[in-house]
Order: sequence, then structure tokens, then C-alpha cells
Amino acid sequence: MQSLNLLRKRRFLPFFVTQFLGALNDNLYKNGLLVFIAFQSAAINQSESNQLVNIAAGLFILPFFLFSAIAGQLADRYEKSWLIRRIKLLEIMIMAATALAFMLGSIPLLVGILFLMGTQSALFGPVKYSLLPQALRPDELVAGNAMVSFGTFVAILFGLIAGVLITSIEHTGTLWLSLAVLLTAFIGYGASRFIPRLEPAAPDLKIDFHLVNQFLQSFHYARGKQSVFYSIMGVSWFWFLGITYTTQLPNFVRYELGGNEQVYVWLLALFSLGIGSGAFLCERLSGRIVEIGLVPIGSLGLTLFGIDLYFTHNAVSGSELIGPTAFFSQSGNLRVMLDIFMLGTFGGFYIVPLNSLVQQRTELNKRARVIAANNVLNALFMVVASLFSLFVLSSGLSIADLFLIVALMNAAVALWIFTLVPEFIMRLLVWLLIHLIYRVKKTDLDNIPDQGPCVLVCNHVSFIDALILAGCVRRPVRFVMYYKIFQIPLLSFIFKTAGAIPIAGAREDGPLMRQAFDQVAIALDNDEVVCIFPEGRITEDGRLNAFKSGVMKILQRNPVPVVPLALRGLWGSFFSRRHGRAMSRLWPRGFFNKIELIAGQPVAAAHASKEKLHADVQRLLGESV
Repeated sequence: MQSLNLLRKRRFLPFFVTQFLGALNDNLYKNGLLVFIAFQSAAINQSESNQLVNIAAGLFILPFFLFSAIAGQLADRYEKSWLIRRIKLLEIMIMAATALAFMLGSIPLLVGILFLMGTQSALFGPVKYSLLPQALRPDELVAGNAMVSFGTFVAILFGLIAGVLITSIEHTGTLWLSLAVLLTAFIGYGASRFIPRLEPAAPDLKIDFHLVNQFLQSFHYARGKQSVFYSIMGVSWFWFLGITYTTQLPNFVRYELGGNEQVYVWLLALFSLGIGSGAFLCERLSGRIVEIGLVPIGSLGLTLFGIDLYFTHNAVSGSELIGPTAFFSQSGNLRVMLDIFMLGTFGGFYIVPLNSLVQQRTELNKRARVIAANNVLNALFMVVASLFSLFVLSSGLSIADLFLIVALMNAAVALWIFTLVPEFIMRLLVWLLIHLIYRVKKTDLDNIPDQGPCVLVCNHVSFIDALILAGCVRRPVRFVMYYKIFQIPLLSFIFKTAGAIPIAGAREDGPLMRQAFDQVAIALDNDEVVCIFPEGRITEDGRLNAFKSGVMKILQRNPVPVVPLALRGLWGSFFSRRHGRAMSRLWPRGFFNKIELIAGQPVAAAHASKEKLHADVQRLLGESV
């Protein structure tokens, strides 16, 4: 698995260890304190516990709202490994203050320390997520995000377990917790010293400490691309859900499931392992590309299993808390555990592609500030989630009622985002096509440049050739296609959403043809990838037809590299013309067949001709179409 292979590389491992230990330290202290409030303090009743738990969560995330704009500027302005080491030194000082707070024994002061910890984490956030696209290759980005997501939630789990065990030590628990957070901070600083140097993205940037102005500027950058902005909104909504589930889980376990601390640890472990399994599965199913088609699947799972959790849990009335053995034996609790695990799994499906898309489609010199805007909105959503939870619970509703409400809200938010950005649904349909209907082998697609304009030329075998290519190529592709194919029902939705360019012959529709070439030129001027099927029509006999002059007209106006492609295995399928009209038989043919997409070496525009490109594609095809 590629994500595990990244742990062998110096450009990733020290950073991963640093961020893992930072997340571990946050949760070692935070979860230990929350468990102490929920389970250890006999002087606090359920109402006071609910209030303190939500106040603590709000104080930890408030600095993300206040300081992320400055953090984004710092991450763009300075070399990232140097900045990370300074942030880790700040963590050591905060952990020293934590030890002092425990010595004084003040719960308000201990809760207040969470604000300082949140400040340190807010400074680290833009560095963390803007570092990945610089340190990793484009085909490693999904794997890197999957590993970071997995590591973060494993750190939450380890922090919880260690916090519970250490805080439970009679008389000296707080002393040992203080030593643990200090030691973890020192080790994290040591790991940060091995992070390789990365060139600053915007070394001439002048730091502006006006918080509102910088937030508005970062917000403006984020709104520059619709897909990036609504992905940020989707990420923020995920943290609304996440903070709701994880913050309310201790009291949900105690007061509505009747479980003790060990049951809480077990359920949070299931949630964390679910996130990890979802992240890794997302990496595998994405095929090393940023596959946002998995986001609707993740959203659907979050809604369905959130609703099921409400109908599955059995409220208890007894005062005696039960352990894991008794909890497992009770009717319905296995389904509760499944619901919580699947919430985590579909959460991983949901969050990894969104984070990767934000990183991939944001300009390098603005990336950290866009991520800072993302963090500000994340923080805002988490603060609202804490206030919303307080409002719902103070209204007399149960925590289970709250979980049902946010699950239904998730369905509405998903519908809103997918309506505004239909690319998510388009990518889902493409993903289903190439993963459920066909088995696709990809060969030498690394020949397609990761950046800059280029033209792809490919043989034309079926009505779904463009969909196959769109699902396999890492970069978004603008397809030039015959306008009648562009207008096919259902496929038309996909083609329009993908920004396909309809074209017709000069005799058939001259203005449409000229408009198509103008749109191609604009796309290439904007460093996009354009794909053309130079045969001009779908093959009638399975053979490669002669190439028309359209590709040469494109290269005369925009002399960019050309990458030949070959689709093999689609001839004879339901969407080809081997048996007459395509898509005309009731029983589809060729489903679940193995097909292959092969890329040849790029050809410079100066050396490209119709004949050479035709020969290159024919060579890639061999004897098979």
C-alpha cells in the first residue's frame, strides 16, 4: 500500500511523526480532562458536566478561528521545517504551564489551558496541510492525506486511552499526566528537526496582523475556485459532525448507554479505527488520483448510520455503570458498535478526497492561506456545533436526539453542496463506471505531465471513452467531442459538468466548430489538459481510422506537448458499434470486461504530425482495440 511506503521516506516520516505526536499530546490532555469531568468528579452533575464538556471543546477550537489567518501567512512566508520547530517549542512551554495548572488543582484553569493548546494547533494546521503537496508527488497526495487522517485519529485513540489510564492513578494521576505531555512535546520537537527543508511558497509576503482583513483576503482566495470553496465547506461540515459525535460520546456512553470509561474507550476506538479503515480504503479505491466521486458515498453513509444509531441504542435507567463484557451481551449494542465504526469509515471516505482536492487545486503561493481560511471555517463550524449541542441538550432533548438531528442535517447539507457543485455526482458516476462495470488497467499514465498545458489524443472506440479517461487521468480533462455524443441523455450531464467542448464539422455547423477551437485555446492558455479524439468519429470496424486535421489546428495556435493514448478492450462492448448500433440491445454486452488505458511518450508540438500521432496510437494499440 502506497501510504505505508511513505513511512520509509524521509520527506514524509519525520513530518508524520511530528504531527502524530502533536495530535497525541492534544488528546492526551484534552481527553484526560474530559473523562475526569464526565466520570471522576463526583461533585459535578450531568447538567454541569454537559456544560463543562462543551465549554472545553469550544475553548480548544476558538484559537483556530482567531489565529488561522496569521498562521496561513506565516506558513506561506517562511520555510516550513523551520516554522514547525518553532511551533513545537511553543508546545513545550504550554505543556509546562499545564503542569503548573495541575499543581494548583483548578478545574477552570485546566479548562482554560485548552485555549493555549488550541492556539498552538491553529499555528500548525496551515503548515501541515500545505506541506504535503510540496513534499509529495501528485500521485502520493491521496495516500499522504489518508495516512495523516489515520494517524490523527489513532492519536486521538491513544491519547484517550493514556489519558484515562494515567488520570485514574490514585493521588498521583495528574502528576504523571503532566510528565507525559511534557515528554511527548519534547519527543515531537526532536522529530521535527529531521523534517527536510522546503522552499517558502511566498518569501516576499508581508505579514499583516489585522485578523479581519487577512481572513477576508484568505476567504477571497478560497472562493477563487468554486470546487475548492465548496470542498472547504464540506470539510467544515465534517468537523461540525465530528466535534458533535466525539464531544458528546462520553456522556452518551454514561447516561444513555449505561457504560463506564472502558466502554467509552472501546467505542471511540471503533470510531477511530473506522476513520483509518475508511481513509485507507479511499486511497485504494481512488487509484492514486483525487477521486471526489467517493465523497457522495461517504456522505450517504454518514446519514444512514447516524439515523440507525438513534433507532438502535437502548436508553438505560439504572445508576450502576456496566463494563465492556456486560455491554457486549446486551441486545442491540453490537449494532451500536457497528453504527459507530461505520460512521468513522464513511467519514474517512468523505474527508480524505476533500482535503486532497483543496491542496491539489490551490495555487502554491496561496495554498497555506487558503488552508488557513479552511481552518477558520472549520473552527467556526465547530464553535457553532458546540453552541448547537448546548442549545439542543438544554432544550430537554437527549444526546441520541442530537445525533439524529445532525444526521438529517447532513443529508440536507450534502444535497445543497452536490447541487451547487455537480462535479461530485459526475465523478461518482464515472467512478462507478470504471470500478463496478469495467476492470481498468492503467499503463504509463505518468507520461501525462503533472502541470502545464498538454493535448491528449486517443482512439475512439465507444460512447464512454471520455468517461474512462476522466476516471483514470489524475488531472481534470477538457474533452473535445462530437456534439451529438455531447447531447446523449445522462452522459450529457457528465460531459457538461466536466467542461467538455462540443464540436461539429465545418459543413455541419461552422460557428460551433470555430467556437470549439476558441474554447480549446483558452483552456490551454490556462494550463489545462485537453483531450481530442482525432478520428472524428467512433470506429465502425474496430480499426483505427485516419486522423483529421483538428489536432494540428490546435497545435498551430497552442504549440503544447501531445500525449498519445490507446484504449484497449472496449470494442465489442455495449457502448461500441461492433454489433450494429451502440446501446441498442436489451442485454448489455462486455460488462465487467478487463480494459486498458495506455499512455505513450509526450511528443513536442514541433515534431507532431497527423501521421506520427496516428502511428504512435496504433503502436500502443497493437492488435487490440
